[in-house]
Amino acid sequence: MTTDTLKRFGWFLIFFLAQVIVLGRIHLFGVATPLLYVYFVLQFPRNHPKWALLLWSFSMGLLVDIFFNTPGVAAASLTVIAAIHPYYLELFIPHDSPEDLRPTLKTFGTMRYSNYAIPLVFVYCVLFFTLEHFSFFNAIHWLLCVVGSTLLTVALIFTFEIAKKK
Repeated sequence: MTTDTLKRFGWFLIFFLAQVIVLGRIHLFGVATPLLYVYFVLQFPRNHPKWALLLWSFSMGLLVDIFFNTPGVAAASLTVIAAIHPYYLELFIPHDSPEDLRPTLKTFGTMRYSNYAIPLVFVYCVLFFTLEHFSFFNAIHWLLCVVGSTLLTVALIFTFEIAKKK
């Protein structure tokens, strides 16, 4: 195994355990849940094999589904994000940048990283809560869950990025 794979497995365990032990139990105002494991997908570098990204993402989502009894919801949502991630990332990377550039607050800057991370987290939350609720009967609650979880997750991601930056 390469050191990159071992590091990625370490991050996988950290995000999974943080979600299962701590973050999965937080429900601010009954609607906002931090879904920090999405950040695991956002960290993948440019030109990482797409099959590996899909496999890592599906595995993370499946484990989260198993522990939170959400059959296939996190796995499907995270796999969709992993499928669009490489193409979406190319919109923010200059053509003369290194092939293994990692999308971070330090390499992108605040505005570009915000434009990169927030829409992906929002799409993930829309997919996750749409599949979880599986109806638009209570659209206000669905919308509050999507917006609240997106804001809370983005705040945690930026906090993590700022802590890594220093």
